[in-house]
Amino acid sequence: MWLSRGRAAHAVQSDLVDLHAAGAYRRTRAQRASPWLSWSRPDRAFFASGACHILAWTCRELHPSEPIGIAALRATGAEQVFHAFATWGAWAFDHSGWHPADALVGVNQDFAGHAIERVEITTDLATFCRQHRHRMPHQYHDDPRPRARDYVRRFEPPWPAATAGEHDR
Repeated sequence: MWLSRGRAAHAVQSDLVDLHAAGAYRRTRAQRASPWLSWSRPDRAFFASGACHILAWTCRELHPSEPIGIAALRATGAEQVFHAFATWGAWAFDHSGWHPADALVGVNQDFAGHAIERVEITTDLATFCRQHRHRMPHQYHDDPRPRARDYVRRFEPPWPAATAGEHDR
């Protein structure tokens, strides 16, 4: 599905969306220290770095009739994950929208400059946040879930269009 992968640009041009590595949107020291500054970033940056896990669980919530999984990326052999995303078969959904999951891993590995691996997340959001030092919705400047719902709805899912509208809430 994707047309090219450029190491210098750290982006993949897809026939669906431009896929950018999550690390391209890392928060500054000031944004990490201030919930307001982090919250004030544009949606794509906010959901790439700082609220990717909220976006992934929201995607699952909005498509309850689809087998949406949750996965994350980490440096090979590391315990901590650095980017969470929703999955549907060979597809992934994150701040860049829907795209092939292999492309998501590839662009993030190119950006990181070292081997990374995909891990499936089988816990609930609260357990994930506790295990991986991520924030729960009440720990943000404001509840990120309505913002995440609006963001997910901007992207057409990869399953057949005939059923997509039936499953969206």
